[in-house]
Amino acid sequence: MKNAPRGKKSNQQLYMQMADKVKTMIRTRNLKAHDPVPSEGELAKLFGVSRMTSKLALDQLAQQGIVYRLSRRGTFLSPGQAQPEVADGRTENGVPLTTREKGPHEEIAAAGQQPEDRKKHLQIAIIFPHLMDYTSRIIRSLEKEAREHDCDLILKITKDNEDEDECLSRLVAEGAAGIILFPRRRATCSDQVLRLKLARYPIVIIDRFFREIQIDCVYHDHFMGSYAMAEYLIGRGHREIGYITNPMAGVTSTEDRYHGYVQALLDHGIPVNNQHILIRSEDCDPERVNESNHEQEAFLRANPHLTAVMCGDDYVALQTLYTALHLNVAVPRQLSVVGFSDIQISRMAAVPLTTVRQPTGQLAQSALNLLLDRIGNSGGQQLTIKIQTAIVERASTTSRLE
Repeated sequence: MKNAPRGKKSNQQLYMQMADKVKTMIRTRNLKAHDPVPSEGELAKLFGVSRMTSKLALDQLAQQGIVYRLSRRGTFLSPGQAQPEVADGRTENGVPLTTREKGPHEEIAAAGQQPEDRKKHLQIAIIFPHLMDYTSRIIRSLEKEAREHDCDLILKITKDNEDEDECLSRLVAEGAAGIILFPRRRATCSDQVLRLKLARYPIVIIDRFFREIQIDCVYHDHFMGSYAMAEYLIGRGHREIGYITNPMAGVTSTEDRYHGYVQALLDHGIPVNNQHILIRSEDCDPERVNESNHEQEAFLRANPHLTAVMCGDDYVALQTLYTALHLNVAVPRQLSVVGFSDIQISRMAAVPLTTVRQPTGQLAQSALNLLLDRIGNSGGQQLTIKIQTAIVERASTTSRLE
């Protein structure tokens, strides 16, 4: 009767001792935030204890906020851990000891937590260029996915390219475990993104990719989405199909949509006529989509024979629709108009817009899962994940076969 309590106390003391040894190992190995901590099996072999004792020790450190554990990925050092004090020459089991061991409360404080906050969530940062309908839907989907993975999200909205680089640097310095980046309009990848890639920092690009480097990215298949929309119009008897887009400026998503339009025409034996293509001099203003645009007026007047116009995004399509109505061109009887993205106002226009839908839930799920894989293992070949799109048919198109 007297031995049982002593055995239970001994087991309890053993995993607590193991937890202290792991903390010492973290300091002496000078591990950095998000570096892997030895596994339960490795610790069991190193210190000659059972895997259960190692597991209890790591669980204890996770409760203290010193490490975080990811299912099927491993155990990692939490961000914000204090640097060790210089060793004074003493050793324990051959491992140098620091001049002063920190208690559990100090370890938690070093990780930026209050002592009573016993659970450390993995912090993921997301950087977006603006809050509009499409990006807001992505953010909502990411937040939902993050909750399911027990992660906290840090959201940054950038003002310009310089601010985007500053956000990247600050988030890394503040200990974010990884970053999902929706880039601003850039012709090339930023130097800061290149630095993070070279440092093997977990970062995933969404919505587009950079052709000059291999980096993890998740984006909708803009080329095939546009190609499918062109085929949809061709299948309904349209052969005089125009195209209107914002300036491309090296943005892969914008370029791919244009290339999808061109390739579909060529594959169906329809000549590509440069007079049927308008690249706007400036981006469409989302707040003025229900107004006529002078460039698009000139384009439609110069091409009265067009039976359909594809647009690079829904904002351009909506302004094309209202410009056509301003010119007394009936949509869709005289001119079918289609967009890309399926933003909310596309279904509430004077003539509800046929468009290409970009599912945000699948994009968010794929991006977050890929980022968590990289946090657990920064090695391996860079991945490109394409998310398929779908055509949403509304009242802005009609068939020419009748």
